[in-house]
Amino acid sequence: MYPRYLRKFMKNTPDRSAHVNSFNEVVHPLVAEVNKTVTIIISVLLILSTFAVYWQVQDHEFLGYDDNVYVTDNLNVKAGLTKESVMWAFTTSSYFNWHPMTWLSHIFDYQFYGLNPKGHHLTNLFFHIANTLILFMVLLRMTGAFWQCGFVAAMFALHPINVESVAWIAARKDVLSTLFWLLTMWAYIHYANKPSIKRYGYKIRGSVPCSRKNPLIFTCSGCKYCDCYLSKKCERDTVNGESFVFHAAYQCNGFIP
Repeated sequence: MYPRYLRKFMKNTPDRSAHVNSFNEVVHPLVAEVNKTVTIIISVLLILSTFAVYWQVQDHEFLGYDDNVYVTDNLNVKAGLTKESVMWAFTTSSYFNWHPMTWLSHIFDYQFYGLNPKGHHLTNLFFHIANTLILFMVLLRMTGAFWQCGFVAAMFALHPINVESVAWIAARKDVLSTLFWLLTMWAYIHYANKPSIKRYGYKIRGSVPCSRKNPLIFTCSGCKYCDCYLSKKCERDTVNGESFVFHAAYQCNGFIP
């Protein structure tokens, strides 16, 4: 979309079709380059601001509340990345949850960092920064409003409500669930622009993992249902089929992470 002053110029120009064609040839690459630069600038600012606020977590220790359950006293996690530990991650329902991706992330962390809490905390921070950037790109893809989307992403990155999920190692499942939720939204936008079975499959693959957090699965599916019914992009049978998938995942009480 062109800036307002360019649209006004195009509207008031005689012999509009010829001028518009030549105008597009010159201006469109320039606008695309400016948009790319603005996107990069906002992304860098989001990364730097999030690092500046949360960098202090690298000096934090393990907590005695659930960090011992997930890492320090968990013999399966401390076994490192082995065939047995991977099988355990996908088959255990320890502590009333079945979230293999969460267990695998802790196993990978222990494989690389051992019992050094710095690496475990930085992994949480990495996921949070990735979530912030994906949120910005998802909103930008939906609206095209650069600075407004950047502001919303910054609020998400820096809002105190996310401190627990980032600074607490045992809350890894929160940042992982958010990651899959946002990837699902990205896949859905991709699907909605040009519906196909293949693209719909990508959307479902992202939806099921985010079901570990019940509020996330309802928010994620609810947003897509609203768009399906209001814009009529989805057939009724497709929506009903997706409802079955989400209901089954919910009954599993947290499929993956």
